[in-house]
Amino acid sequence: MPTLSYDQIRQLNAYSIYTENPERPLFTVANLQKDFYLTDFRNLMMGITQAATETAAISHFTRRYGMFVAMQFYMLAVYDEVWDGKLEDIRFALVHEYGINTLGTFITASDFRYVEDGERETVIQKILYKQTFEIIQQLRKTTSISPLIMWENIFGYLIWHYHTLLENPALADRAYEDIEILEETKVWNYISDKSLFLNYTGGKHPSQLLNTPVRKSCCQSKDIPGLIACGFCPLK
Repeated sequence: MPTLSYDQIRQLNAYSIYTENPERPLFTVANLQKDFYLTDFRNLMMGITQAATETAAISHFTRRYGMFVAMQFYMLAVYDEVWDGKLEDIRFALVHEYGINTLGTFITASDFRYVEDGERETVIQKILYKQTFEIIQQLRKTTSISPLIMWENIFGYLIWHYHTLLENPALADRAYEDIEILEETKVWNYISDKSLFLNYTGGKHPSQLLNTPVRKSCCQSKDIPGLIACGFCPLK
């Protein structure tokens, strides 16, 4: 297992992902796989966010979890590493950021591993299916939230990551390789008959999509006290 560097930990922390144990863990991703827990989870998110609607509260969670999913792709492109632990080891705890209560993600640093060239596509497919699609399907049981909202919550972070990576000549080749995999239908086989990522970007360069209404859905951050509409909002 690779040892995370200071720069890697700093990057994770910048997206509210921490490698120490939380003092008061609230729940894990594995909890979300259990139907009986979902009502408690929905009520918890309503309480933490003080959201105007249940949909806004659940969307806010996927924005927080989306930072972890997007960071998987960042670590893959930059370091050829990926977090490969169990879902019960993705823990969430209350943190206070920019004047509001929200969730921080806590993982174990020793769960990262190196990714070989021949397994890159398989690893990306696992992230999309096991760590993302299956969780989105569960969250849809909590309230009438569109899966499009939740996928686009994640893609917004991915666009920013790839924008920065493609500007770095030393990292651009790997980033392009991963983008091509994401734009192909193959890794989406168990999720959709098309690439949801390509449907989001329209095949445009990530830098072309910054601060534009690229989303087709509203993430409803405007319905969370203390937050405003995001830079990709189609309602602007």
